Amino acid sequence: MKEALRTQTIALTVNGRACTVTVHPMKRLLDVLRDDIGLTGTKEGCGEGECGACSAIMDGQLVATCMIPACQADGTTIVTIEGLTTEGGLNPVQKAFCEHGGTQCGICTPGMIVAAAYYIENPGEAENAREALAGNQCRCTGYTGILESVKAALAGVKANSEEQDARTSS
Repeated sequence: MKEALRTQTIALTVNGRACTVTVHPMKRLLDVLRDDIGLTGTKEGCGEGECGACSAIMDGQLVATCMIPACQADGTTIVTIEGLTTEGGLNPVQKAFCEHGGTQCGICTPGMIVAAAYYIENPGEAENAREALAGNQCRCTGYTGILESVKAALAGVKANSEEQDARTSS
């Protein structure tokens, strides 16, 4: 009976897939994603919600998964770095990071890409790419390649959108 009190069954949708895990209710969402669901793309940097390495999108909001207890994720929809890929491979942000030198050691990269993808989908939440990524820290670079990657992804997404609009209206 004591064991049942220490665990809770959590149901969530991760990257479009229904998942159910039985974990301690205060286990961090970061650890649930990595250890229980097997999605190791989300990284731990600081464990204090300060660096952004563990960023994911939960119910449409950018969150630090190291700060979310599993019990608060029950019934939510989560998108991790793995969930950003498309049927054709990498999404525009992932491609831009590869093409424009936005990656370094790889610890911050998944969180940077998730935050950038969130910004591109929600441009009104920040004045510019620099502000959008203010909650993400990189210890390897001066951010130039990262910001160039986000700007390139944003330009590519806008161009694709305009191209689709032109096809729709003709």
